[in-house]
Amino acid sequence: MTDHSINTRTTPRVTPSWRRFEIAIIATARELRATFDERLSVLDLNLSQATLLAYVTDFGSSTQTELADMVGLGRAATGTMIDQLEERGLLKRLPDPDDRRVWLVAATGAGESLVDDFYELDGDLRVEFRQGISRDDRHQLADLLDRLSLNIAAARGEGRPNADPQSNTP
Repeated sequence: MTDHSINTRTTPRVTPSWRRFEIAIIATARELRATFDERLSVLDLNLSQATLLAYVTDFGSSTQTELADMVGLGRAATGTMIDQLEERGLLKRLPDPDDRRVWLVAATGAGESLVDDFYELDGDLRVEFRQGISRDDRHQLADLLDRLSLNIAAARGEGRPNADPQSNTP
């Protein structure tokens, strides 16, 4: 019987799990999110709330389903967020003139004003985040992340593997 409590590996792994790029991406995303949430606390918002409010301000009224898809949350969680922002007077629900069963979510004047503050804070953060990273570096990273996203979709059975997002060819 083998004792699994003792490490018997004689050859080291090529890349330790904590150094894999997927882990680095996840950790970096968490750090980005935490930093945004920390900085946005002065506006009494988190990144999801600020993103939703900015979307409605920039693109006009939307349904709760459209907003849930945009922020990447479920309808119930998005509804709770809308309720919170509505209670603060930042959003309002309006009847959809084309469908009596649906409510549209729109920004109020106070919400639009807060989005201006969010964009100022966002701009300052982007300057800090981009220190020492050139525009070409950022574009290359964006391209790599797009390709990774396609590979993730393929791994989930949602698309083709190794597709080039610009040419749509493998």
